[in-house]
Amino acid sequence: MPVTYWCEYAWLPDGVAAGVLVEVAGERVVSVGRGTPPPDAVRLAGLTVPGLANAHSHAFHRALRSATQTGKGDFWTWRDQMYAIAGRLDPDSYLRLARAVYAEMAMAGITCVGEFHYLHHAPGGLPYRDANAMGHALVRAARDAGLRIALLDTCYLTGGLGQPLAGAQVRFGDGDAERWAARAEDLAARYAGDGDVVVGAAVHSVRAVPAEQMPVVAEFAGRHAAPLHAHVSEQRAENEACVERYAATPVQVLHERGVLGPRSTAVHATHLTGADMELLGQSRTHICMCPTTERDLADGIGPARELFDRGAPVTLGSDSHAVIDLFEEARAVELNERLASERRGHWGAAELMTAATSAGHASLGFADAGVIVPGAWADLVSVRLDSVRTAGADGLEAVVFAATAADVHSVVSGGRRVVAEGQHFSGNVASMLSEAIGALR
Repeated sequence: MPVTYWCEYAWLPDGVAAGVLVEVAGERVVSVGRGTPPPDAVRLAGLTVPGLANAHSHAFHRALRSATQTGKGDFWTWRDQMYAIAGRLDPDSYLRLARAVYAEMAMAGITCVGEFHYLHHAPGGLPYRDANAMGHALVRAARDAGLRIALLDTCYLTGGLGQPLAGAQVRFGDGDAERWAARAEDLAARYAGDGDVVVGAAVHSVRAVPAEQMPVVAEFAGRHAAPLHAHVSEQRAENEACVERYAATPVQVLHERGVLGPRSTAVHATHLTGADMELLGQSRTHICMCPTTERDLADGIGPARELFDRGAPVTLGSDSHAVIDLFEEARAVELNERLASERRGHWGAAELMTAATSAGHASLGFADAGVIVPGAWADLVSVRLDSVRTAGADGLEAVVFAATAADVHSVVSGGRRVVAEGQHFSGNVASMLSEAIGALR
């Protein structure tokens, strides 16, 4: 039965409008108009925006929140703690953790997640009876939480440039790219025709996939017309090692092996040369900025505006989930550039919201999401304009530059209302997180 939502304000393709009626049937928007609400309409206060797309997630990293904040350390010491958590998970515990993490995302207005998934096998590297058991757990977790998922099955073969996998890393590897592709084909076949799941691919990084193996991953993505993601130039040390081995930067290596392109996403893209930026822009490769993780790990500030101006669409991800708040990710793209340049006004609110919505969905294989128009996925995220953070402000700027995830009070995802009055339909998400994470420590 169709449902009509009346939005006090809504961000539409032509800007913010008042008194917007959105009719939904099943998973899709049927019509969008303006007028007074009929008696049976569901009223959505504040500003309603399209569902947000979290374009880069490692669900199990959520267990590290606050646990890595003692001492100094760097990315590499943080990574050791991440591997320790990875070593403790199995399909059941990963399902519980990911379900809670994805419910937290839903409460923050996220309706689609790009899960960069490399925790494939059992401890010791032996496959589970079903070699994709961990991937299936993630899909079930997303469905349980009310999200769509792009499961970016990640090829991860080496522990560093020229180094074998070691420790918890052995769980990530399939031996070579051909065996990775065979397993990924089984995963893709399992969800063929399921509209809420996209099985994509990922090259973990130049550290973890030898250059000669990368074309196999790119061919898989091309064969399935699927998203293809990769961590790119997150750390200066990664760049230096890559240049020493290949006499080329990570971007150049990926370009030469056919990894870049309109269905591809370079995650982080922090430390780039001018030639790197030109290759990414000319190839129309998406750039996924993850500012809260990049600052948490002291990675640096990437050249988001210059990449965008050269033709690379920008998307957003919460990555390690230091926080899960895409409004914070969005404004951090602008605020970080202010700090780096000592100038204001690099990004407008509409550009940043596009990165959080339609651009992010497109990078995950859901090109018909992230806008409130007839035929699109029925994703509606309503943000309070009367909280202590947003009171006295208005327009899209109030949401992008003042609101937080805590101001989201209603979420409709694929036509299903998964958050109402700030509460997730599954119950107490904080308790779910505490129990799932506590069992891993």
